[in-house]
Amino acid sequence: MAQAAAVAKPPAPPRRRRASATPRRLPYLLIAPAVLLMLGFIAYPVISVFYYSLQNYNPTKPWRNGFAGFDNFVHAFTDDPLFWDTLVFSAKWVVVEVGLQLLFGLALALIVNQTFAGRGLGRAMVFSPWAVSGVLTSAIWVLLYNSQTGITRYLADMGIGSYGTSWLSDTGTVFWAAVVADLWRGVPFFAILILADLQSVSKDLYEAAEVDGASRIKQFWHITLPHLKDAIILSTLLRAVWEFNNVDLLYTLTGGGPAGVTTTLPLYIANTSVDAHNFGYASALTTVAFVILLFCSIVYLRLSKFGGENK
Repeated sequence: MAQAAAVAKPPAPPRRRRASATPRRLPYLLIAPAVLLMLGFIAYPVISVFYYSLQNYNPTKPWRNGFAGFDNFVHAFTDDPLFWDTLVFSAKWVVVEVGLQLLFGLALALIVNQTFAGRGLGRAMVFSPWAVSGVLTSAIWVLLYNSQTGITRYLADMGIGSYGTSWLSDTGTVFWAAVVADLWRGVPFFAILILADLQSVSKDLYEAAEVDGASRIKQFWHITLPHLKDAIILSTLLRAVWEFNNVDLLYTLTGGGPAGVTTTLPLYIANTSVDAHNFGYASALTTVAFVILLFCSIVYLRLSKFGGENK
Protein backbone atom coordinates (compact mmCIF):
# COMPACT_ATOMS: atom_id res chain seq x y z
CA MET A 1 0.00 0.00 0.00
CA ALA A 2 1.55 3.08 -1.25
CA GLN A 3 2.07 5.78 1.24
CA ALA A 4 0.89 9.23 0.21
CA ALA A 5 3.66 11.65 -0.17
CA ALA A 6 3.63 14.07 2.69
CA VAL A 7 3.09 17.61 1.57
CA ALA A 8 5.51 19.96 3.23
CA LYS A 9 3.72 22.83 4.85
CA PRO A 10 5.41 26.23 5.04
CA PRO A 11 6.33 27.28 8.56
CA ALA A 12 3.73 29.39 10.30
CA PRO A 13 4.62 33.10 10.42
CA PRO A 14 5.70 34.30 13.82
CA ARG A 15 2.87 35.77 15.83
CA ARG A 16 3.10 39.51 16.09
CA ARG A 17 3.29 40.71 19.56
CA ARG A 18 0.41 42.80 20.67
CA ALA A 19 1.41 46.42 20.79
CA SER A 20 1.62 47.69 24.27
CA ALA A 21 -1.09 50.18 25.16
CA THR A 22 1.24 52.11 27.43
CA PRO A 23 3.02 54.16 24.69
CA ARG A 24 -0.33 55.20 23.25
CA ARG A 25 -1.63 56.26 26.63
CA LEU A 26 1.56 57.96 27.66
CA PRO A 27 0.69 61.43 26.17
CA TYR A 28 -2.64 61.41 27.97
CA LEU A 29 -1.00 60.39 31.22
CA LEU A 30 1.50 63.21 30.87
CA ILE A 31 -1.17 65.90 30.35
CA ALA A 32 -3.51 64.45 32.96
CA PRO A 33 -2.08 66.54 35.86
CA ALA A 34 -2.52 69.76 33.90
CA VAL A 35 -6.06 68.79 32.89
CA LEU A 36 -6.97 68.00 36.49
CA LEU A 37 -5.57 71.33 37.65
CA MET A 38 -7.56 73.16 34.98
CA LEU A 39 -10.72 71.35 36.00
CA GLY A 40 -10.06 72.20 39.62
CA PHE A 41 -9.19 75.86 39.18
CA ILE A 42 -11.39 76.78 36.18
CA ALA A 43 -14.26 74.35 35.66
CA TYR A 44 -15.25 73.99 39.31
CA PRO A 45 -15.49 77.76 40.03
CA VAL A 46 -17.49 78.31 36.83
CA ILE A 47 -19.93 75.54 37.69
CA SER A 48 -20.18 76.88 41.24
CA VAL A 49 -21.12 80.34 39.95
CA PHE A 50 -23.87 78.88 37.79
CA TYR A 51 -25.13 76.86 40.75
CA TYR A 52 -25.17 79.75 43.22
CA SER A 53 -26.85 82.02 40.67
CA LEU A 54 -29.97 79.92 41.21
CA GLN A 55 -29.73 80.14 44.98
CA ASN A 56 -30.41 82.65 47.72
CA TYR A 57 -27.05 82.49 49.45
CA ASN A 58 -26.01 84.99 52.11
CA PRO A 59 -23.83 83.65 54.95
CA THR A 60 -24.96 86.49 57.22
CA LYS A 61 -28.64 85.55 56.74
CA PRO A 62 -28.68 81.74 56.60
CA TRP A 63 -32.42 81.54 57.29
CA ARG A 64 -33.07 83.04 53.84
CA ASN A 65 -30.81 80.65 51.96
CA GLY A 66 -32.35 78.18 49.55
CA PHE A 67 -33.30 77.56 45.95
CA ALA A 68 -34.37 80.76 44.18
CA GLY A 69 -34.75 79.63 40.60
CA PHE A 70 -34.53 82.57 38.24
CA ASP A 71 -35.55 85.15 40.84
CA ASN A 72 -32.04 86.66 40.95
CA PHE A 73 -32.07 87.20 37.20
CA VAL A 74 -35.57 88.64 37.22
CA HIS A 75 -34.56 91.05 39.98
CA ALA A 76 -31.49 92.16 38.04
CA PHE A 77 -33.42 92.98 34.86
CA THR A 78 -36.57 94.44 36.42
CA ASP A 79 -35.93 95.76 39.94
CA ASP A 80 -32.27 96.79 40.07
CA PRO A 81 -31.50 100.17 38.46
CA LEU A 82 -27.86 99.88 39.54
CA PHE A 83 -27.46 96.88 37.25
CA TRP A 84 -28.40 98.90 34.18
CA ASP A 85 -26.37 101.94 35.28
CA THR A 86 -23.24 99.87 35.80
CA LEU A 87 -23.78 97.96 32.55
CA VAL A 88 -24.09 101.20 30.56
CA PHE A 89 -20.99 102.63 32.22
CA SER A 90 -19.08 99.38 31.55
CA ALA A 91 -19.92 99.64 27.84
CA LYS A 92 -18.84 103.29 27.78
CA TRP A 93 -15.62 102.46 29.62
CA VAL A 94 -14.75 99.60 27.25
CA VAL A 95 -15.44 101.57 24.05
CA VAL A 96 -13.47 104.65 25.13
CA GLU A 97 -10.55 102.75 26.64
CA VAL A 98 -10.10 100.19 23.88
CA GLY A 99 -10.53 102.78 21.13
CA LEU A 100 -7.96 105.19 22.60
CA GLN A 101 -5.54 102.44 23.54
CA LEU A 102 -5.66 101.05 20.00
CA LEU A 103 -5.11 104.49 18.48
CA PHE A 104 -2.15 105.44 20.69
CA GLY A 105 -0.74 101.90 20.67
CA LEU A 106 -0.74 101.82 16.87
CA ALA A 107 0.97 105.21 16.74
CA LEU A 108 3.65 104.13 19.22
CA ALA A 109 4.25 100.86 17.39
CA LEU A 110 4.77 102.72 14.10
CA ILE A 111 7.21 105.10 15.80
CA VAL A 112 9.38 102.52 17.58
CA ASN A 113 9.37 100.35 14.44
CA GLN A 114 11.50 102.99 12.73
CA THR A 115 15.29 103.01 12.90
CA PHE A 116 16.70 105.76 15.11
CA ALA A 117 19.38 106.25 17.74
CA GLY A 118 18.39 104.85 21.12
CA ARG A 119 15.57 102.74 19.71
CA GLY A 120 16.15 99.98 22.27
CA LEU A 121 15.85 102.42 25.16
CA GLY A 122 12.78 103.98 23.58
CA ARG A 123 11.09 100.60 23.25
CA ALA A 124 11.88 99.74 26.85
CA MET A 125 10.35 103.01 28.06
CA VAL A 126 7.23 102.49 25.94
CA PHE A 127 6.67 98.93 27.11
CA SER A 128 7.59 99.35 30.80
CA PRO A 129 4.13 100.51 32.05
CA TRP A 130 2.64 97.17 30.98
CA ALA A 131 4.79 95.42 33.60
CA VAL A 132 3.22 97.47 36.41
CA SER A 133 0.28 95.91 38.26
CA GLY A 134 -3.13 97.57 38.27
CA VAL A 135 -3.04 98.36 41.98
CA LEU A 136 0.42 99.93 41.72
CA THR A 137 -0.68 101.88 38.65
CA SER A 138 -3.66 103.30 40.53
CA ALA A 139 -1.45 104.12 43.52
CA ILE A 140 0.89 106.09 41.24
CA TRP A 141 -1.98 108.02 39.71
CA VAL A 142 -3.61 108.67 43.08
CA LEU A 143 -0.41 110.47 44.04
CA LEU A 144 -0.36 112.34 40.73
CA TYR A 145 -3.97 113.45 41.21
CA ASN A 146 -3.44 114.43 44.85
CA SER A 147 -4.83 117.93 45.41
CA GLN A 148 -1.94 118.93 47.67
CA THR A 149 1.12 117.48 45.94
CA GLY A 150 -0.07 116.34 42.52
CA ILE A 151 -0.68 117.75 39.07
CA THR A 152 -3.45 120.12 40.10
CA ARG A 153 -1.15 121.80 42.63
CA TYR A 154 1.42 122.60 39.94
CA LEU A 155 -1.27 123.74 37.53
CA ALA A 156 -2.64 126.06 40.22
CA ASP A 157 0.88 127.47 40.71
CA MET A 158 0.85 128.35 37.00
CA GLY A 159 -2.56 129.99 37.30
CA ILE A 160 -4.52 127.12 35.77
CA GLY A 161 -7.37 126.01 38.01
CA SER A 162 -7.56 126.50 41.75
CA TYR A 163 -5.83 125.00 44.76
CA GLY A 164 -7.41 122.01 46.46
CA THR A 165 -9.02 120.70 43.26
CA SER A 166 -9.29 116.93 43.07
CA TRP A 167 -10.13 115.44 39.70
CA LEU A 168 -11.05 112.12 41.32
CA SER A 169 -13.74 113.63 43.53
CA ASP A 170 -15.43 115.67 40.80
CA THR A 171 -18.12 113.86 38.80
CA GLY A 172 -17.28 116.00 35.78
CA THR A 173 -13.60 115.02 35.63
CA VAL A 174 -13.29 111.64 37.35
CA PHE A 175 -14.12 109.61 34.23
CA TRP A 176 -11.39 111.14 32.08
CA ALA A 177 -8.94 111.11 34.97
CA ALA A 178 -9.48 107.35 35.29
CA VAL A 179 -9.26 106.93 31.51
CA VAL A 180 -5.85 108.63 31.39
CA ALA A 181 -4.55 106.46 34.23
CA ASP A 182 -5.62 103.27 32.48
CA LEU A 183 -4.31 104.49 29.13
CA TRP A 184 -0.84 104.77 30.63
CA ARG A 185 -0.91 101.07 31.40
CA GLY A 186 -2.98 99.74 28.50
CA VAL A 187 -1.37 101.46 25.50
CA PRO A 188 1.86 99.38 25.71
CA PHE A 189 -0.18 96.19 25.31
CA PHE A 190 -1.35 97.26 21.85
CA ALA A 191 2.09 98.63 21.00
CA ILE A 192 3.76 95.30 21.82
CA LEU A 193 1.38 93.15 19.76
CA ILE A 194 1.24 95.52 16.80
CA LEU A 195 5.02 96.01 16.74
CA ALA A 196 5.56 92.25 16.71
CA ASP A 197 3.29 91.97 13.67
CA LEU A 198 4.81 95.01 11.97
CA GLN A 199 8.24 93.41 11.99
CA SER A 200 6.92 90.52 9.90
CA VAL A 201 5.83 92.77 7.02
CA SER A 202 8.12 92.27 4.03
CA LYS A 203 10.16 95.35 3.12
CA ASP A 204 9.79 94.40 -0.54
CA LEU A 205 6.12 95.42 -0.42
CA TYR A 206 7.00 98.95 0.63
CA GLU A 207 9.82 99.18 -1.93
CA ALA A 208 7.47 98.07 -4.70
CA ALA A 209 4.86 100.58 -3.55
CA GLU A 210 7.44 103.39 -3.61
CA VAL A 211 8.43 102.43 -7.13
CA ASP A 212 4.77 102.64 -8.14
CA GLY A 213 4.59 106.12 -6.59
CA ALA A 214 2.42 105.25 -3.57
CA SER A 215 2.52 107.80 -0.77
CA ARG A 216 3.16 106.94 2.88
CA ILE A 217 -0.56 107.20 3.60
CA LYS A 218 -1.44 104.80 0.78
CA GLN A 219 1.27 102.38 1.92
CA PHE A 220 -0.15 102.45 5.43
CA TRP A 221 -3.73 101.99 4.21
CA HIS A 222 -3.13 99.26 1.62
CA ILE A 223 -0.13 97.38 3.08
CA THR A 224 0.24 97.97 6.82
CA LEU A 225 -3.38 97.92 7.95
CA PRO A 226 -4.42 94.77 6.00
CA HIS A 227 -1.39 92.98 7.41
CA LEU A 228 -2.26 94.08 10.95
CA LYS A 229 -5.93 93.09 10.66
CA ASP A 230 -5.82 89.88 12.70
CA ALA A 231 -3.48 91.37 15.31
CA ILE A 232 -5.79 94.34 15.79
CA ILE A 233 -8.91 92.16 16.01
CA LEU A 234 -7.34 89.82 18.56
CA SER A 235 -5.80 92.58 20.68
CA THR A 236 -9.00 94.64 20.78
CA LEU A 237 -11.05 91.58 21.75
CA LEU A 238 -8.67 90.60 24.54
CA ARG A 239 -8.38 94.14 25.83
CA ALA A 240 -12.16 94.66 25.68
CA VAL A 241 -12.69 91.60 27.88
CA TRP A 242 -10.01 92.78 30.32
CA GLU A 243 -11.36 96.31 30.46
CA PHE A 244 -14.89 95.04 31.02
CA ASN A 245 -13.58 93.01 33.96
CA ASN A 246 -11.45 95.88 35.24
CA VAL A 247 -11.77 96.01 39.02
CA ASP A 248 -8.34 96.62 40.54
CA LEU A 249 -7.61 100.02 39.01
CA LEU A 250 -11.06 101.57 39.42
CA TYR A 251 -11.51 100.13 42.90
CA THR A 252 -8.19 101.55 44.10
CA LEU A 253 -8.43 104.79 42.14
CA THR A 254 -12.05 105.82 42.72
CA GLY A 255 -13.76 103.02 44.63
CA GLY A 256 -16.59 103.35 42.10
CA GLY A 257 -17.26 106.94 43.13
CA PRO A 258 -17.94 109.71 43.41
CA ALA A 259 -21.67 109.00 43.72
CA GLY A 260 -21.14 105.66 41.95
CA VAL A 261 -20.45 107.24 38.54
CA THR A 262 -17.39 105.06 37.90
CA THR A 263 -18.87 101.75 39.06
CA THR A 264 -18.57 99.05 36.41
CA LEU A 265 -20.63 95.86 36.46
CA PRO A 266 -17.72 93.72 37.77
CA LEU A 267 -17.05 96.30 40.49
CA TYR A 268 -20.74 96.22 41.41
CA ILE A 269 -20.52 92.42 41.55
CA ALA A 270 -17.49 92.64 43.84
CA ASN A 271 -19.28 95.06 46.16
CA THR A 272 -22.40 92.89 46.18
CA SER A 273 -20.48 89.76 47.12
CA VAL A 274 -17.70 91.07 49.36
CA ASP A 275 -19.44 93.97 51.11
CA ALA A 276 -23.09 92.87 51.07
CA HIS A 277 -22.30 89.11 51.26
CA ASN A 278 -25.08 88.45 48.75
CA PHE A 279 -23.24 85.72 46.87
CA GLY A 280 -26.35 84.33 45.19
CA TYR A 281 -27.25 87.61 43.50
CA ALA A 282 -23.59 88.33 42.72
CA SER A 283 -23.33 84.94 41.01
CA ALA A 284 -26.39 85.76 38.92
CA LEU A 285 -24.82 89.06 37.86
CA THR A 286 -21.59 87.22 37.02
CA THR A 287 -23.52 84.78 34.85
CA VAL A 288 -25.18 87.66 33.02
CA ALA A 289 -21.79 89.31 32.47
CA PHE A 290 -20.39 86.01 31.15
CA VAL A 291 -23.23 85.62 28.65
CA ILE A 292 -22.84 89.24 27.50
CA LEU A 293 -19.10 88.82 26.93
CA LEU A 294 -19.56 85.50 25.15
CA PHE A 295 -22.27 86.87 22.84
CA CYS A 296 -20.36 90.06 22.03
CA SER A 297 -17.13 88.11 21.38
CA ILE A 298 -18.83 85.74 18.94
CA VAL A 299 -20.57 88.57 17.10
CA TYR A 300 -17.35 90.62 16.94
CA LEU A 301 -15.32 87.72 15.53
CA ARG A 302 -18.01 86.94 12.97
CA LEU A 303 -18.40 90.54 11.81
CA SER A 304 -14.64 91.17 11.70
CA LYS A 305 -14.01 87.90 9.81
CA PHE A 306 -11.07 87.05 12.04
CA GLY A 307 -8.61 84.72 10.31
CA GLY A 308 -10.10 85.33 6.88
CA GLU A 309 -8.18 86.41 3.82
CA ASN A 310 -7.62 90.13 3.31
CA LYS A 311 -9.10 91.43 0.09
